[in-house]
Amino acid sequence: MTGPGAAARRKPSADRRARTDRQARAVRLGPRSVAALALVGAVGVMAFGWPLLADSASGLAHSKDAPWLFAALLPLLVAVVVATITESGLDAKAVAMLGVLAAVGAALRPLGAGTAGLEPMFFLMVLSGRVLGPGFGFVLGAVTMFASALLTGGVGPWMPFQMLSMGWVAMGAGLLPGPDRLRGRRELLLLAGYGAVTSVLYGTVMNLQGWPYISGPGTGISFVPGDPLNENLVRFAAYCLATSLGWDLPRAALTAVLTLTLGGTVLRSLRRATRRAAFEAPALFADAADTGTGAGPGRSDAGAGPGPL
Repeated sequence: MTGPGAAARRKPSADRRARTDRQARAVRLGPRSVAALALVGAVGVMAFGWPLLADSASGLAHSKDAPWLFAALLPLLVAVVVATITESGLDAKAVAMLGVLAAVGAALRPLGAGTAGLEPMFFLMVLSGRVLGPGFGFVLGAVTMFASALLTGGVGPWMPFQMLSMGWVAMGAGLLPGPDRLRGRRELLLLAGYGAVTSVLYGTVMNLQGWPYISGPGTGISFVPGDPLNENLVRFAAYCLATSLGWDLPRAALTAVLTLTLGGTVLRSLRRATRRAAFEAPALFADAADTGTGAGPGRSDAGAGPGPL
């Protein structure tokens, strides 16, 4: 039987679900977590941008050891961030969800086999970061990239840069506006656009990591230590056009298509799992009197029946 009363009864349930979607976060970022993320972000900008940031008088500009120095430093910083975020409240349920999503993302990455830059894991990282928040997104992106590198044999000095970049991609999805109000087609369009843009930016940022030593010296697209910033930027743009744009654009197109076609189903599944996990719900223990067991208030030992002899 339906009527105004039934509609009124349904509305609180919908309101509670909306509040759960709004409030549920596998990780709540505290001051220490934000500070750690800011620190690793600043060092990451230096790690990626040192060829453009170092002037001609800097020893860093003329050092061939800089990429290896940052490759050794970044895993330590990422580990610090993960440990800090974990200390802020990554409970067993969040760890379980992190493991499942990281395993799925790591399994999705080899499906494209690197063909034309097709990497279906990007759309899952974007959707997971959107639902579970920026803190969880950063950890998920870094852990997934680490697991996929072990799975595909892609371990090398580039791996820490990939972990940091993917962490940024998933974290940015959690920072997008309108998580409480934006639903349906508009949300999918927002996420598809974000996924496409970050897919290209991911490739561009990763180019910065390899450009100083992969392009080789003496070419029109080579990094020239100490040259003016605008000249190196022109050469870097030419390097991106010549080497990676043909990979970045297909990755962006695949991410957008998967988000528009499968995104609604994946978002609903993630939000349902988040509601059921109840990450922030306090653990409540029923009183013995409420459960009818034990001798609680209002019960006497005499009325409890015969006990053990």
